[in-house]
Amino acid sequence: MVSVKVSAAKSTPLTRNLPTFITFDQPAEQHTVRDLKKAITAKNPKLHPSRQKLTLKGDRKALADNATLKDAGVVDGSEVTVKDLGPQIGWRTVYLIEYIGPLIIHPLIYHFPKLFYGGAVQHSVLQKYVYAMVLLHFLKRELETLFVHRFSHGTMPFRNVFKNSAHYHILSGILLAYSVYSPTFAANSPYIRGTIRENPNFLWSCLAIWLFAELSNLHTHISLRNLRPAGTTKRAIPRGYGFSLVSCPNYFFETLAWTVIAVMTGSYAAWLFLVVGTYQMAVWAIKKHKNYKKEFGKDYPANRKAMFPFIF
Repeated sequence: MVSVKVSAAKSTPLTRNLPTFITFDQPAEQHTVRDLKKAITAKNPKLHPSRQKLTLKGDRKALADNATLKDAGVVDGSEVTVKDLGPQIGWRTVYLIEYIGPLIIHPLIYHFPKLFYGGAVQHSVLQKYVYAMVLLHFLKRELETLFVHRFSHGTMPFRNVFKNSAHYHILSGILLAYSVYSPTFAANSPYIRGTIRENPNFLWSCLAIWLFAELSNLHTHISLRNLRPAGTTKRAIPRGYGFSLVSCPNYFFETLAWTVIAVMTGSYAAWLFLVVGTYQMAVWAIKKHKNYKKEFGKDYPANRKAMFPFIF
């Protein structure tokens, strides 16, 4: 039998009836932290497990859901504190919201130029290419979210959806679309006429590199999916295409794809989105690279870089 005292890290409407005691009939090694969260929810129905962050009293490290109570240091007579993380939203839903923005914004600005520029725009071949590439990219992202990605964390705070979506809705949505589909890039613009930006060989070469990057990115996402059985948070060393050189080839190929669009257009908006996006992916890559090395130790390939082959 295990009896655990549960107190509130901070008083909120959903934790007002804490502290309380949770008792299990079986030993600590036969119950997980997730079981403890469910038991707390049973006494506080509105405090869903996804809203709970559990820590040992006096400690700030969150207890992992899949850890047994014994492994988490929770024994008979222990006290844990619960923090209400607030309303949650599923990661899959967040991704779908993020990527739907550009899929709505780009067609609006592309097909209704009079509303945004005060007149018609005779679209150049460059604009047509970029329009198709952006829509295909984010359609791919939506399909990957629905059918490929497996998430290690089920939810995130609802308030974060606005911050996350702003990156895509504003930078790769409004700013990129308004810039690239403007008269500056139109067929009769001096920025386009007689320049490399209307050269078929240049456009086809850019498209070929972009397509290679997008398909490579998809391949690495499928490889990562196959490492994690459905319904688990199991981790393994990724190997194969791209992974022999870097820990996060998906980020490398993503960067390559957006670099192509930035080079094709020369648009300030494309370069801004590339710089901001690359910086964020680099931060994630460093963290994942360190976690891989920490988790797998000597088994992890020592010659791998985090994101850019042979460099970083």
